[in-house]
Amino acid sequence: MKKNLYVLLMAGGVGTRFWPYSRNEKPKQFLDVLGTGNTLLQSTYERFLPLCPKENIFVVTNEEHAQLTTQQLPDLKASQILAEPMRKNTAPCIVYASKKIARINPDANIVVSPADHVILNEREFQSTIKNCVKHAEKEDILVTLGIKPTRPETGYGYIQYIEGKSKLKKVKTFTEKPELKLAKKFVETGEFVWNSGIFIWNVKSILKALERELPEMFELFVEAEKKFDTLQEKKATETAYMQAKSISIDYGVMEKADNVYVWPSNFNWSDLGSWAALHELSKKDKENNSVVGDTLLYDTRNTIIRGSKDKLIVVQGLNGYLVGAFGNVVIVCEKDKEELFRQFVTDLKTKSNGGEFL
Repeated sequence: MKKNLYVLLMAGGVGTRFWPYSRNEKPKQFLDVLGTGNTLLQSTYERFLPLCPKENIFVVTNEEHAQLTTQQLPDLKASQILAEPMRKNTAPCIVYASKKIARINPDANIVVSPADHVILNEREFQSTIKNCVKHAEKEDILVTLGIKPTRPETGYGYIQYIEGKSKLKKVKTFTEKPELKLAKKFVETGEFVWNSGIFIWNVKSILKALERELPEMFELFVEAEKKFDTLQEKKATETAYMQAKSISIDYGVMEKADNVYVWPSNFNWSDLGSWAALHELSKKDKENNSVVGDTLLYDTRNTIIRGSKDKLIVVQGLNGYLVGAFGNVVIVCEKDKEELFRQFVTDLKTKSNGGEFL
């Protein structure tokens, strides 16, 4: 299994919901968000090392972060870091990487994983991946990992599956970030899992699905592939990306294909998509505060405080807030209002000097 198993880490996001900690220059996948000594990218890379040779791990990132990726993952060769010329969501990067991997090994089984998720019980995760690969290498199927929900979370997508004897379940429907009332119904039925955004498939299966469901995009990369591994590859890839539409693999392929399956899983997972999610995973004091840096707290609960050793932060009378000093930005806001962080970034883009804070 090991020699035919390849891993594709998607590290091209900008981490808007973690602004102002996550910036354009260094998005959240390149940060030590949990204070473990490893960035999220490094932790994700190490999670897969027991499953395949390091030579089989590829990272897709924006070209402006290719050098940063090399710094954080020095064991990777330059050919293992695929630099996207622009952000066009996940479908184009999966076409690009799948074409590259198929040239190396036409029998490759591929695990596609975001580079910024947190998985705590890694042995169970690795065992789950192995089980899924056993199915994917023998059958023409597309597998996604589902997480059994522990609460009616509105920030995740949901997958409904058809019950059967096998642990691998046929997917019935996808629902993206439902309202709370609907999320509660999903959890109550027991027929739904969270969509982790982690996929397992054979390279032949995904290329066939991409050609069927996204033929125009697929053809762009068929043309670009003629220049792969030459001095013209960069230009050919730029041309393909310029013409490709921006679409996720979920919308472009997974929600349309009829050979999609899900493996319901129990390992402790988070997409770490918000400050509230970080608070949930972080170590906390007796008042449920997550604190980093030099602080004095008074009558403060359920709050995230992020500072530095050279800057004292004094907080009084807050409940459920984010208080942070990140470079040239100081922020004080309710931590659970995830949608506001996108608004902050959008508003900054309209300011004449907004770029220096992004």
